[in-house]
Order: sequence, then C-alpha cells, then structure tokens
Amino acid sequence: MSDALRLEKYSFGMGDRFAQQAKAQLHACLQARAQGVDVTPVWNKSYREHTIVGSQPASVRAAAEVAIRELDWHQPFHIDADHIRLDIVDQFIDSSDFYTLDVADAIGQPADAQDVQAFVDRHPELIRRLEISGIAEPFETTRADIEQIASKYLKAVQEAGRIYRHVAAVKGAGSFIAEVSMDETDSPQTPPELLVILAAITDEQIPAQTIAPKFTGRFNKGVDYVGDVAQFEKEFNEDIAVIAYAVSRYALPANLKLSVHSGSDKFSIYEPIRKALARTGAGIHVKTAGTTWLEEIIGLAESGGEGLKLAQEIYAKALDDIDALCAPYATVIDIDRAKLPAKGEIQSWTSAQFVNALRHDPRNEQYNLHLRQLLHVGYKVAAKLGARYLNMLKACEPTVAKNVTENLYERHLKPLFIGD
Repeated sequence: MSDALRLEKYSFGMGDRFAQQAKAQLHACLQARAQGVDVTPVWNKSYREHTIVGSQPASVRAAAEVAIRELDWHQPFHIDADHIRLDIVDQFIDSSDFYTLDVADAIGQPADAQDVQAFVDRHPELIRRLEISGIAEPFETTRADIEQIASKYLKAVQEAGRIYRHVAAVKGAGSFIAEVSMDETDSPQTPPELLVILAAITDEQIPAQTIAPKFTGRFNKGVDYVGDVAQFEKEFNEDIAVIAYAVSRYALPANLKLSVHSGSDKFSIYEPIRKALARTGAGIHVKTAGTTWLEEIIGLAESGGEGLKLAQEIYAKALDDIDALCAPYATVIDIDRAKLPAKGEIQSWTSAQFVNALRHDPRNEQYNLHLRQLLHVGYKVAAKLGARYLNMLKACEPTVAKNVTENLYERHLKPLFIGD
C-alpha cells in the first residue's frame, strides 16, 4: 500500500446532515491536535440521508473543503460514501474517497455450496486449534464449523467484492479507502467467524482498511450504549487480536482496524476502547450519525426567541409524524412514547428546559432520552422546512457552532483518544 491512499490510525466519522457544521466539527479535531492527538475527520452521509434532505453527494465534499480552507487544515480528511450498495454507488464516485461497503442484506443468505467448499479447501489453516495472542482461550474449529460460518458470511463478502471492484474500475485501485460493514446481523461475530470473514476478504482481494463487526448490546441512535460493558470490552479486545493475527497471516493492509458504528454518544464504552487502544497500539475508526443535527437543535433552543420557537415547532411536528419517522430506524431506537412530553408542554418550555431535556447529560434529571431519540430521527421535519431552517441556523450560528464543537470534542474525541 505504499502508493495507495492510506487511512490514518485514528479517524472519526462525522455526520452533517444539512452540510452546515463542517467548520465547527473541524474545530473539534483542531482541539484534539492541540492536545497531541491527530484524529482524521471523515465526513459521512448515506444515500438515505441525501434522499431525505434532498441533497447530493457532492455537497458533502464541498462543505468539507470550505472548512478545510478556512481553518487552514493541512492534515488528511476523507469523504465517506456511507452504507453504499452496488445500485447506488455511482452517485458517490466523483466526490468520495472512502466507501463503506454495505452488505447487510446478504449476511445469512446461503452462499453457493461449491463456493463454500472451495473456500474451505483454500483455507485448511482455519481447521485446527488456534491460539491467538490477546485471546485468553484457544479455540478449535472443524471443517463443519468453517463450512457453517462460510455459508453465513461468504455471500456478503462476495457482494462487498463486487462493489469494491466496481469502484476500483472507475476510480482506480489505491485511490480510495474501503470499509467492509458486517455490523447489521443478528449476533456478534465470534473470533472464528471474524477470522473467516477476513480470510474471505483476502480471497476477494479487497484491500479493506477498516471492518465494522457486530458487537453485543444496543447501539441506539443518539443515546448511550445499552448492554454489558464488560462483554463489549471482551469482544472489542478479541476483535483487535483477530485483526492483528489476520494481518500477519493474510494479504491484508497493515493498517486494517476496527470500525465502530456507534451512532454517536456511546459514552460508557469509550473508556474501554481508549484503554484497549493504548494497550495494543491499534487504531480505530468511529462513525457517528446525527449527533451534530441534535446539537443544531440545542443551539437553536439555547439562542431563545425565534430559534427556540423553531425547535419547539420541529419537535411538535416530529411528534405528529412519529410513526413514519421511526419506521426506518426501528432496530436502532427504543422510544417509550408515554415518556415523550406533549406538544402543549413543550410550547411552554424555556430555553433551559428544552436544552436540558435534549442535551445528552444523564446527570441532569431533566434529560429525556426518548425525546432525544425522536428528534434524532426527526431531521426530515427540518428538511421540509428548507431555507427557513437553514436561515435560522445561520442566524443562531455562534451558539449552534459552540454546541457542535463542544459536543464533538468534550463528549467524543476527548474520552476516546485523550482521557481526563
């Protein structure tokens, strides 16, 4: 990979649904750099988000380049075509240099029996007792075990290969970063499963620089991790160990690292992640989504006046349209509707009440994770407001930007990469 585009050790995926906060987000990376830690910004936006907002993929790069220029950023940055499939990837070819290959629909679909047998025949090294440094207990796999794992994941990896080769044929191999996303499945991958997936990625000749496995627990949008933190830590460390082993065994990029599709705000797992990175020297890519959009709403509410009124209006309309807004995100939200404030109650709230309910501060007794999740998926409401919403962002820009930067640095980058 000497001449190929190489993803840096620490990278952070930042969603910016309305392409207004790239500068405020980049300020957070500058703050991390001032503390001696380089975190590469990767602006990501999915096809679904573009469709809802009515934007085009090129707008993500355009917004990022303005921020890069105005803040005199001379470090790397990337533009992620997030959760890309073969039928939509062409729209992202010109503007993206990072591709998250989304093969969720193929996971669990039985691979061709001949392909499975050929895979197992190519990889006799997988059928034995394996001891991997960093994993406490050795594991032993039979041919039947590997066949079963390959049957579940091989078709998905083959699909990732098709997408990768399609992009490479247009852009040229080595001119972009490939991530393979395996997180949207029913259960966390075991070490043998992840090893099989990495072997299959090698066979497909995908120079994957990040892989996003499934972890235990719930990664709901915009709220903290829900699950057994100790179990997550065990899985995270085991995945690091498997990647290191696979890199030494197969033709995989030396900088291959884990990608955590967090949806943002997974505060309780940031310390275990930071400790694992410090202990192993591994890198990481963390991908967030709508946390910046929520900070926009917080900034509007905190500004008071018309900004607060618009935030209240957005919530009221989201409440009216809750079923349609939640449907696409049903697997990554848990909203107790009985704990959502009524529209009339919201209209009487002060700026402080609205901000305290929405800002992700579990220590604040007014914090309402159900309201936060609804607004997280409610960006379609703001999109329908069009110029009215964007103009209000501009009018409240100092307060909005302050919240975006502070949230990204203090609640995300600092606990992940710097610590107290």
